[in-house]
Amino acid sequence: MIDAVDVQRAREALAILPEGTSHGEAPAAKEVYLPRSHLKAMHPDILLVTGMRGSGKTFWWSALQDGAVRDLVGRHTDRYPLSGQTEVRTGFGVRHEPAEYPGKDALRHMLSTVEPRIAWRTVQAWQLTRRDHPLGQLDSWKKRAQYVEQNPETIELLFQERDSELDRRGVYSMLLFDALDRCADDWKEMYRAIRGLLQTALEMRSYRRLRVKVFLRSDQVDPSKVADFPDASKVLSSAVALNWPRRELYGLLWHCLANGPNGDHFRRMLGGDSWDSVDVGGRLVFSVPRRIVNDEDDQREKFHAIAGRWMGRGPKRGFPYTWIPSHLADTEGRVSPRPFLAALRQAATGSADEYPDHQYALHYDSIKRGVQQGSKIRVSELREDYPWVDRVLTPLAGMVVPCGFDEITERWRAGDVLDRLTEDVAQDEVKLPPRHVDLGPDGVRRDLESLRVFMRLHDGRVNIPDVFRVGYGLGRKGGVKPVP
Repeated sequence: MIDAVDVQRAREALAILPEGTSHGEAPAAKEVYLPRSHLKAMHPDILLVTGMRGSGKTFWWSALQDGAVRDLVGRHTDRYPLSGQTEVRTGFGVRHEPAEYPGKDALRHMLSTVEPRIAWRTVQAWQLTRRDHPLGQLDSWKKRAQYVEQNPETIELLFQERDSELDRRGVYSMLLFDALDRCADDWKEMYRAIRGLLQTALEMRSYRRLRVKVFLRSDQVDPSKVADFPDASKVLSSAVALNWPRRELYGLLWHCLANGPNGDHFRRMLGGDSWDSVDVGGRLVFSVPRRIVNDEDDQREKFHAIAGRWMGRGPKRGFPYTWIPSHLADTEGRVSPRPFLAALRQAATGSADEYPDHQYALHYDSIKRGVQQGSKIRVSELREDYPWVDRVLTPLAGMVVPCGFDEITERWRAGDVLDRLTEDVAQDEVKLPPRHVDLGPDGVRRDLESLRVFMRLHDGRVNIPDVFRVGYGLGRKGGVKPVP
């Protein structure tokens, strides 16, 4: 337990944890935390980076555009040739930058006139050309794509000259691609675009200093759809997944506290006088010592000093350190930082409002309500990526899981859910629809399992992890109550 002053400090610090964003705004250097898998993914030679929604793909797409952040990443290891001098450009992403890369409609128009490989090669050439080059003087993406298609030798010479120039300077040029789900409304066209992009990314590896880095959601990397070209296995085998194991989630928490208000207090509380720091723009950014992150027993004790040891009046209710991530995980055990930090923010605010005299900074009932908030965020993310999921899960409100799949199909049948969904898919009114809707309930079940929303138990029943169950109003005996 910590004293009353420290309780107040902890609540104040937890209440202003960063919210995170997926809109492509460049993060401040103090917000940059480097789990092991993320550090590896930043190497220029890694051309494919995958992850679930919220794992950090768009975060890194925007962060790497900041020279100060690149310097910060580069200082974490001498083996990574990344620094503020590294040239970074964008080839596709969440921001509308028509002068830098084509938007969805312009890209679709390009793909109707040239093959995807040429379309992406056009974007890459445009980013590397000088405006006095014939390509640089063209005023539309359609004209540029036609030029690239008709002048392959000139484009090859352009790439070679830029590569030689960069090699003389000893720096890399990285072209970043993200948000590829926005390039098409159906899976066939999206897979086609991704396949062409991965082809060009692999071709760039033949140069010494030119690199392409592609950020994709895990479900976008279907080998049978995007990797049926020569040497595609080299792309998939070298891919790096952005993971957030439990110890790294708490490492992120410590990073936020150590670099926030009263950071010196939290650094002392976490134990250590071995905190490395880097001056970024006149501000010291502290890195959490790996020994703290790797020692889960120590992390558990530190967090329980803030949240208490139990999720109730005794150990039967669970332990906060493990309880929070487990109730925010999908069927694969994956948790993203945004719901995790949101749960802690809400718990801190609720504890201050409702349990001001509690001996710990976080009250267990406020933690439960915080998890409800985290669940709502995860559900909203799912809804944004796959609008059809909302249509098949909303009718299940009030059910208790685990349950038989026949109970779920009966709910769908009673509301004509799948019939109406199938009709809308046939009329192209559903963006990125379920890939197996033509197989009926079993096909939709298969798609929900691939999204880690449904879990098939050994006896055939369906279970839904709390992070989705709570947000969609389903119950589970002894579980967190559904969001009203």
